Formats: sequence, C-alpha cells, structure tokens
Amino acid sequence: MFTEKNLQQIKNHGLSEEKIARQLQIFSEGIPFANVVEAASVDNGIAVFSKGEQQDFEKLFEAKKDKLDLLKFVPASGAATRMFKFLHQFLEHYDYKNLDIDVFLQKEENKNLKIFFDSIDNFAFSYLVKEKLEAKYSNFENLEKGKRYYFFVKEMLEETGLNFSNTPKGLVPFHKYSENYVTAFGEQLYEAAFYASSNGIANLHFTVSAEHEEKFKKRYEEIQEIVEKKTGVKFKISYSFQKKETDTVAATLENKAFLDENGNLVFRPSGHGALLENLNDVDADIVFIKNIDNVVSQNYAEKIAFQKKVLAGKLLSLQKKIFGFVEKLHSINVSQEILMEAAKFIAEQLLIKDTSINKEEILKILERPIRICGVVENTGAPGGGPFLIKDKNGNLSYQIVEMSQIDKNNPQQKGLVEMATHFNPVDLVCGVRDYRGKKYDLLQFSDSDAGFISNKSYHGKPIKALELPGLWNGGMANWNTVFVEVPLITFNPVKTVNDLLNEVHQLQ
Repeated sequence: MFTEKNLQQIKNHGLSEEKIARQLQIFSEGIPFANVVEAASVDNGIAVFSKGEQQDFEKLFEAKKDKLDLLKFVPASGAATRMFKFLHQFLEHYDYKNLDIDVFLQKEENKNLKIFFDSIDNFAFSYLVKEKLEAKYSNFENLEKGKRYYFFVKEMLEETGLNFSNTPKGLVPFHKYSENYVTAFGEQLYEAAFYASSNGIANLHFTVSAEHEEKFKKRYEEIQEIVEKKTGVKFKISYSFQKKETDTVAATLENKAFLDENGNLVFRPSGHGALLENLNDVDADIVFIKNIDNVVSQNYAEKIAFQKKVLAGKLLSLQKKIFGFVEKLHSINVSQEILMEAAKFIAEQLLIKDTSINKEEILKILERPIRICGVVENTGAPGGGPFLIKDKNGNLSYQIVEMSQIDKNNPQQKGLVEMATHFNPVDLVCGVRDYRGKKYDLLQFSDSDAGFISNKSYHGKPIKALELPGLWNGGMANWNTVFVEVPLITFNPVKTVNDLLNEVHQLQ
C-alpha cells in the first residue's frame, strides 16, 4: 500500500500505481535468463560480404541517399567519470610530499598511471591543462615531478580546473588538429557528413542529460563554422533526455518498495533501454545508431563511412524485397507461389525458419522494423554479442544478448557464450518505416521480459534496481535482424582515458 505522498510521487513521475505494482512484481518473480541455443558465427547467422558485394551495396546507397530522410542517433548522456577512474584513485592515494613518484609508478597496480604520464603530451587536452597550470603557478615546469603530475590530474578533473569528472564524455577533448581540439561530439558530426547526409544536410539526434544540453549547444556554436566549412555539409541537431516516466522504482531485498529516510519512493534511471522511447520519437527512412565514444580521428573517417554505407545498402536491398512481398500480400488474391516465395525469402534472408505458409503469419514477420547490425570479431571487450536464442514460445531468432541476460551458473549456457566469435559494437542501421512510409510504433516490438535486476546501494543501504530491456537487446527483440561482419577498425570506444592513445585516436 502506498501513502498519499507516494502516490503523488508516482503521478509526478509520469507513472501509474499499476506500473509500479508491475515493477515490484518483476522483482518478486525475477526475470528469466535468455535461452541461448548457439553463438552466431560466420555463415551461421553472420553474413560476410566480398569486396564486390560491399561495393555494390555502397553504390546502391549512394544512388538513393538524396531521396531519403537520413538520421544519426547518438546516445550521449554518459558522464566521463569512469574514463578517469584510475586518475581519481591517484589523487586519493598519492601523497606528493612523502612518496617518490617513480617508485609509486613502478607498482603493478599503477601500470595504467605510468602509461598515462609517459604519454601525457599525446592527449588532446594536455595543452589546455598546462595553460591553466602555468597561469596559476609561474614556476610550474620547475616543480618536482610528483607534484607536477598531481597538480596536472587535479586541474584536469576537479571543479576548480577543467572539471572533466563532471563533463559529459561527448565533450571531453579526444583529438587535436593543429590549434584546435575536437571532442567525440565534434567527430560524430564530421563523420556523419560522409554517410548520414542527404542533399547537403546531416540530421543528428543526441540523447543527453538535461543539465548538459546547453553545454552541447554551446560547443556546437563554437565549432559549427569549422565543421561546415571542412565538410561542405549543413547540420541539423536535435536533443532529447531520458524520460522520467521510464525510471523504475527501487526495491528492498524483500521485493517491497524501498523508502528513504523521509518515506519517499526512490526512482532510478532504467538503463539505455529507456532510450527506446527517444528513438520512437524520431522518424527517418534510415537511422544510424552509434555510441558517442566510438569515434576515430578524421584520417579514418572515410573508411568508417564506407562500412556504414555498405550496411545501409544492405538494408535498402532487403527493404525493397520485403516491401514488394508486403504489397503483393495485401492484394485480394495471393497465389500459393507468392506465399512459398515469401517464406523462402524469410528463411534464407531473415534466417527465420519454419514459417507457416500462411498470409497472416508471413505478414506478421515482414511488417516489422529491420536492423542491420555490424559485428566485429571478439576482442574480449565487455558487452553483448550475436546469439541464436529460443523464446518462451519455442521460437528461434538471432538477437544481441548482453552477458547479464545469460545464466553463468549453467555450464551449458556458459559454454555457448565462451564459443562466441563476434561482439556487438553498437553499429546499427535501422529501417523504422513500413512499405507505405509510415513509421512503426517501436514500443510494440520490444520484449518486456528481457530486462535485468541488479543489486545496488542507496546511502549505504542495499537495494534492488530494475533495468528495462536494453535498447539494442530486448528493446529490439522483435525486429527483423541481420548480422554482418565489419572490420575491427569500426570499433574504437573510449572506455578509459588511455584508450585515446590507440592508433586511431592519434594523428599520423
């Protein structure tokens, strides 16, 4: 039973009592693990295109793109805090008055710190930090090395300096070209000009935290003229926030609603699955989805763009066939031959087996959003991968599955995961309109059972948290999905600051 105050909280959050009751029921019942049948592999769920096929798909996209609405959708709400985790630990544990910096850096647990300081001049932000330090300390370069390093990190991270700890990851300087630094946000614009522009205009949509929107807008004002001149493309940028009504209520370990010391319910953001609402609010013929930190220096932009065009061309090729079948199936008289042909297409191209030779069943499969997912060879990075799974009704389909969705205590399931050869780098090209050009309601194609429950704490007290089905996991579970192998060069996330030392982030 909720108090009047709790009910008002629920209402103010855009939620209903029924929704909260359902969330608490999920905590009690638990969320079933995904039932993995096998890991997808080359020619077994993952397509590999020859050079000629790639060129054909690229040409198809290039020939049609100026007649299409294109949009690049970039989840960008994450703060950069985790990027600098080992630097925060340095500030906590290094005492420059009493510890020798060289001895400190030789310790095994400080190897990332040593790499950082040995390569300090190779970071795009270094000159910004040094400018500030030299303005504060006239003799900065003459200070002892340990003190210089400590002040450098402090100036980088803390509010009195550049405040990178509280800066969105998209606005941290990633690359430097002559006198200008470029953020991940800037590189997303530059890259979009090569494949997500139509008639000289590139549309981009960034999901950001509400408190960061003005920072993104300000940064765009600073770089607009430069990036437009460099690319010859105009940019139209829109922003949205994760909706409050997608938050989930925290629960106690006994699966009751958790109340804070003032008797208030505690709500939590429900993971990137909440962004399905944001994706559902945008509309385009083709939507490219890519994480904010997965960028490269501009030397590699055309290589990346070629792969995006290949995936988009594959999407257009499949859509042409799907739309042709759907149009015929909506006519009054449908021959058995057409039904057989459509079922064969579904089995061979969409890899959905045992489709009933029935008009309604075939239409149910064909009239769905479609996504072409680039996958890369497994590098051991954390995250989801392409698997064949069986749902509760016994239906088989290829899905992107996160490790949190898999029962690691089941030796058979664990073994299948260990056999995975490919990884999902969040490289999606999506078709979200039907054969008449009407946008699908994407919320109708999600699997509500594909979320997960995690253990967290609130002010030192243990709580349970519920995450919605991930955007590219359960959020897209009932889309038609095609996996395509793409080169490793397309996957360059910046999870820690030292990732910026990788070749693709450095100018050659």
